Amino acid sequence: TRVHKVPMTRLTRDSVEGLGLSTREADRCKNFFALGLVYWLYDRDPKPTEDWVQSKFGKRPEIAEANLRALKGGSNFGFSTEAFTVHYEVPPAKLAPGKYRKITGNEALAMGMATAAKLSNAELVFSGYPITPASDILHDLSKYKHFGVTTFQAEDEIAAMSATVGAAYGGQLAVTASSGPGICLKGEAMGLGMITELPMVIIDVQRGGPSTGLPTKTEQSDLLLALFGRNGESPMPIVAAQTPGDCFWAIQDALRLAVEFMTPVVLLSDGYIANGAEPWAIPKASDIKPITADFPTEANHEDGYMPYLRDERLVRPWARPGTPGLEHRVGGLEKKDVTGNVEYSPSNHQHMSDTRARKIANIADFVPEQEVDGEESGDLLVLSWGGTFGSVRTAVRQAQQDGKSVSHAHLRYLSPFPKNLGTLIGNFKKVLIPELNLGQLSLVIRSQFLVDAIGYNKIQGKPFKVVELYNKINDVLNG
Repeated sequence: TRVHKVPMTRLTRDSVEGLGLSTREADRCKNFFALGLVYWLYDRDPKPTEDWVQSKFGKRPEIAEANLRALKGGSNFGFSTEAFTVHYEVPPAKLAPGKYRKITGNEALAMGMATAAKLSNAELVFSGYPITPASDILHDLSKYKHFGVTTFQAEDEIAAMSATVGAAYGGQLAVTASSGPGICLKGEAMGLGMITELPMVIIDVQRGGPSTGLPTKTEQSDLLLALFGRNGESPMPIVAAQTPGDCFWAIQDALRLAVEFMTPVVLLSDGYIANGAEPWAIPKASDIKPITADFPTEANHEDGYMPYLRDERLVRPWARPGTPGLEHRVGGLEKKDVTGNVEYSPSNHQHMSDTRARKIANIADFVPEQEVDGEESGDLLVLSWGGTFGSVRTAVRQAQQDGKSVSHAHLRYLSPFPKNLGTLIGNFKKVLIPELNLGQLSLVIRSQFLVDAIGYNKIQGKPFKVVELYNKINDVLNG
């Protein structure tokens, strides 16, 4: 690491001298001086920034000229000084044709929800309580109320989750978001959503824990919480986003699963994805599959409406309150199958617990099979999930370029797993699972597939470096 001392204040004032600016106004141009220096250092074209300055400050030509002079001054300083012995040239990114914008993970989640509401036959209700690093989702989503979005800031996490259950009961696309501490508080009401079998999405933007932990740092330590962090047998599908831009698609996948299978769904993000940004190709509306709910308008049984009369996928119907003839009850007490009446018998509880679990397990038949980057068999499979995608994929491809027998599978669906995952894992001599926790996915993979998975665990509040993963891949292959 090198630190260069640059007399930025003096050089910026020199650059804008003669424009009649106050000292304060001149000093506010320092950011553009620094940007000009960075442009020179990385051999980037300043033309887009120059055009933006002209547009932004068109009504204040003296301010526009000052910022342009500062930008040029920074570039000239880099060119003329001997302090910088290294000059970088960054090749253009290989991106498919299209229109791009910068997007963060939380922004993409908000846009994905607004898009779902616009294209669905139900509006979206988002209920939340501020918590780092998930708060921006509520802030961003509040801008999209004209797309059929309602936002509600509750007094606490329990109220936010309870409101989400209520919105789902009312026939809306229901979503809430929090981070690890808040998900703990939401647990009982999440169980209410599960036993009533209502569709909703719970977003967990993971951060360093436990307790308050590291609120501004990233981690992947809530997987087991998402799987098992509720009382009773309370299985829920779990979807994980992998990049900031992917959050747009992940929230729609989660909403679609929730509506099609009448279940709460947990969507896992993390601080690295939430606050990270990347170029995002704006999709065409025709490429986005609408989320369509089937709201019945007539009774489904000769004796009237039966809220727990299931289809062949074990999914119950979703009747909106107020639909004539479809009056029914829901609640947290165990239900009798078909009628939904309160039922305490041992045999019914066994049957309903088994049925709810089978419904979730059957989702594996409807999600895409697991894809693999590289050969479908070999010496080593690197299995990852969530925000580790970029560094893991890069490290694996570097090893592949070295001629190593290594492939990469990145999981979106963490419960249930894609139905071909067990076969895929069995095709490799070794399985390496890098995680930003102490081995939570490794524990699940070991127990479900009886494979001696090798964990590579980092829990420092920082993402993996490519070189760390590359070295670990070589260590495992050579071990």
